[in-house]
This record gives sequence, structure tokens and C-alpha cells, in this order.
Amino acid sequence: METTRETAVADPAFDTELVSGLFGAFGRFRRQVRRLAGRSFDRAAISDSQAEFLRLVGRSPGISVKAVAAEMGLAPNSVSTFVSALVKADLLVREQDPDDRRVIRLTLPAQVQRSVDEVRQRRHEVVRGALGELSAQERDELIRGVAAIDKLIGLLYEREQHVQR
Repeated sequence: METTRETAVADPAFDTELVSGLFGAFGRFRRQVRRLAGRSFDRAAISDSQAEFLRLVGRSPGISVKAVAAEMGLAPNSVSTFVSALVKADLLVREQDPDDRRVIRLTLPAQVQRSVDEVRQRRHEVVRGALGELSAQERDELIRGVAAIDKLIGLLYEREQHVQR
């Protein structure tokens, strides 16, 4: 099947195949990287969403609760639930911003930050190693694909905002 823009717009079967392919590829990618590099948190009580939340805070120490909610596309009450549970489990530190007491800043305790950093480094090494085996053309195609996926995410976010109004 030719995958031109005209084909994609005109052929609902192509769209169905593309949607299925996206979900399948992203799931397989995440699982494969996790198998090779390890999980960020091996505790049974930590959900995948909570682990993603902690990885985000680990990448951006001092991030505000509002920024986490926006980045993850979560409702503020969901973030509050995550924050409370993770603080209680000693996996997250919550502090008021000294310049604006209405803002809550999030960081990880030192040992959790080290663990998150180590797993992130292993994940990056695993993916970088595999990327090194791609041709220059394949890497360029992947760069364009990532840009298209970012655009797709933006379009989905806009739809979500429109529905919530």
C-alpha cells in the first residue's frame, strides 16, 4: 500500500492500520526498552503512571504540580492524588515555592533521584546503541516521524481542550 498523504486521507482502512500500528509500536518499544534497561521502580505498589510521574519529576527537579499536570495531561485532582500517595511512600518531596506560596514544587529524595537517573541512563544507552545500527536515511525518517508524532499529540491535546470546554 502506498503511504502518501492523499492515500491516508482518502482510505479509512489505511487510517485504521496506521492507528493500530502506532499503538502496537509504542507499546512494544516501551516494553522492549524496559526489558533491556530495567524498570524505574520495582515496587509492586508503584503503578506505571506513578513511575512515569516520578521520572518526569526526576528529569525536572523543582517542577510545579501545575507543570506536571500539563505535561502528563492529567487533571489537577489526579496529580494531587499521585503527590499524596508518593509523598506518603517517601518517593517524592513536596515543598512550597519560596517566591509564590501558592505554587508547590516537587523533587525526588536523593536515593530515588539516583535510581531514576541510573535507569534513564541505561534506557538512553540501549536506544542510542540501537539507533547507531540504523542507516542515516532511517535515522532521518525517524526524526521526521517523531516530529509528526509530536504534531499528532498536539492535535489530540487541542481536541481534549475543545471537549472540556
